[in-house]
Amino acid sequence: MSRAGCVLALLVLAVAIAVPFVLAAFTRTGSISTLITNNLNYGRTRVGEFDKEWDEKTGTVDKRASAIQTLTNHYYDIVTDFYEYGWGQCFHFATRHKGESFDASIARHEFYLAHKIGIKPGMKVLDVGCGVGGPMRAIARFTGAHVTGLNNNEYQIKRGRVAVERENLQKFCDFQKGDFMKMPFPDNHFDAVYAIEATCHAPDKAGVYSEMFRVLKPGGVMGVYDWAMTDNYNSSDSLHRAIKLGIEHGDSLPDLPHVSAIPESMEKAGFEVIEHFDLAVVAEKEQAHDDVPWYLPLESHWTLTGFKHTPVGRMCTAYMLRVLEAMSAAPAGSYDTAMMLEDGAKNLALGGRLKIFTPMYFALGRKPL
Repeated sequence: MSRAGCVLALLVLAVAIAVPFVLAAFTRTGSISTLITNNLNYGRTRVGEFDKEWDEKTGTVDKRASAIQTLTNHYYDIVTDFYEYGWGQCFHFATRHKGESFDASIARHEFYLAHKIGIKPGMKVLDVGCGVGGPMRAIARFTGAHVTGLNNNEYQIKRGRVAVERENLQKFCDFQKGDFMKMPFPDNHFDAVYAIEATCHAPDKAGVYSEMFRVLKPGGVMGVYDWAMTDNYNSSDSLHRAIKLGIEHGDSLPDLPHVSAIPESMEKAGFEVIEHFDLAVVAEKEQAHDDVPWYLPLESHWTLTGFKHTPVGRMCTAYMLRVLEAMSAAPAGSYDTAMMLEDGAKNLALGGRLKIFTPMYFALGRKPL
């Protein structure tokens, strides 16, 4: 390679490294340094082993379902830092209005759920699959309720406790480590229960809803945003199948069901289903030309703080990590982890654009008195 070519290559590398660093300075949570220095002893090196479970030749739905709790725990050991860097501490999507910021839409999505459930000051509330606790903290501040976050991943709980202490929310938020298929709570314990894009990891949707039913007090309300395939999904279409598998692989899901499975599973668990609908469809209809699709942050729309969400931003991060990994400055497996998440992000955007997938099927149920 000529000297000029070497200089150009070095400039490109410098830009790829510098841009995410600069942009991270404009965000409240997540940074490149977090990707590099946090979670060093966790399993990014396992990502190749993890990938095999979603390979059409070596993995099956039944195998994934039987091992999904272990797989998902490994998954969040691997990807939590990436989520915080690229998205923030609220690991979910949201409907959005034109002119509304990404962060504002995320908060509104959480407050809408709290409002629909009827969460009030002093109530004892459970967040099922709480991640690092971003929504839990926002809902506690918004409502004045006490929210317990249930999570089976020790690393995320550790991250969440730091945030609770930083925001002085110890009186309103706490964490409990446990499996949402076998919750470590007594019967009739909570006034309200919710899950935000978490029960999609369950091997049996009726099973996790049954546990939510058990720990909820009689007369209490449960609300969920859940992931599912819509009526537009065609299992005979090879592109549709590839998108579905890509979402499942990139997000550690056993098998995405049809939207009808959500209210059906709630009824099977014992709930009186109050209402259920695809919030993405409702937003598109009600907001019309003012609607910003939930998947837009994953596509190529450039803003200063949103760059990390875009395909170019994600690839800059991935290739920067590849260089740092080669220099032993980032944990082994960091690049492969970024590419696994890219598979999920790309297919989420495709699924949203084709309207064959939704991450926000909303359902509300009440436990009979």
